[in-house]
Amino acid sequence: MKTLIKKLAQIPGPSGYENEIRAAVRAEVEPYADEIIVDALGNLIVRKGKKGPDGLKIMLSAHMDEIGVMATHVDKNGFIRFTKLGGVYPAYCVSGHVRFMNGTQGVINVERTRGNQKLPTLDKLYIDVGATCPEDCPVGVGDAAVFEREYMELGNRIVTKALDDRIGVVVLVEALRQMSEKNITSPHEVYFVFSAQEEVGTRGAGTSAYRIDPDVGLSIDVTGTGDTPKGSKMEVRLGDGPAVKVRDSGMLADPRVVEWMTSTAEKHEIPYQREILLGGSTDARAIQITRAGVPAGCLSIPSRYIHSPSEMVDFGDVQHSIQLMVALLSEPVAQL
Repeated sequence: MKTLIKKLAQIPGPSGYENEIRAAVRAEVEPYADEIIVDALGNLIVRKGKKGPDGLKIMLSAHMDEIGVMATHVDKNGFIRFTKLGGVYPAYCVSGHVRFMNGTQGVINVERTRGNQKLPTLDKLYIDVGATCPEDCPVGVGDAAVFEREYMELGNRIVTKALDDRIGVVVLVEALRQMSEKNITSPHEVYFVFSAQEEVGTRGAGTSAYRIDPDVGLSIDVTGTGDTPKGSKMEVRLGDGPAVKVRDSGMLADPRVVEWMTSTAEKHEIPYQREILLGGSTDARAIQITRAGVPAGCLSIPSRYIHSPSEMVDFGDVQHSIQLMVALLSEPVAQL
């Protein structure tokens, strides 16, 4: 599974440019799918099973896209100005490496201002690709890029770019694989959605939920932690298990969904945490308000340094997330 994490995290796929990562995910899930749809927005929708007498139509969503940047201007010396695709923090950018979708590599730096010790703003940053003028610059206005960072293992911790939300994608791929290989028959009709354009407004999850019209929906995404020096005051730690979202800034999780997730974790002795995220949201926000409304929640993988080129997760949390997902799908849902 670590090989799969490394493979999927390293594939470039900023919002709106998910073609390459979608093809890789499709190759992983195709042997286990009953039906596969790629919709007009670029979502990969994988159906498994049919709803039985005690079953529900369940939508699971993990987004394929990652944060990135887009060129807005090339100056007379060949330096590239850019805007953000998703939640890019300027403080994480300086000296960062990027790769454009056409393969061009570059480094980000900041305008020098005498005596200025403040954190840079996006308009003070530029990308240097080694060009000397617009004519020899291989990047043009509208070209998109992602951050580059090598995959690392630090003990039981995994560090790389794009774990938001390729790690959620891995959880869904592995849950589907394990259920198929272990011949676990779910009472539910399950839609594994690998969504597009989450980082720019949970767009793919909204269109997917409208198509599927599920009885219940879950997003699978990362969440922050409160276990770093002077970090957020948050009761989530790496290594203490997946987190069951109670609320975030865009959604109140349905209490019945929270109960379903926590009671299943307790029944199967899977460690878990309860999550309240004060900033940010997930695909569950879009699922919840689709059509006439959907009971929704979120399975969160604790992550440090979200929206940086070096996001970190605990491998044990990933394994327990898969274990909980398989357990949730293997049994009827009494709470709904």
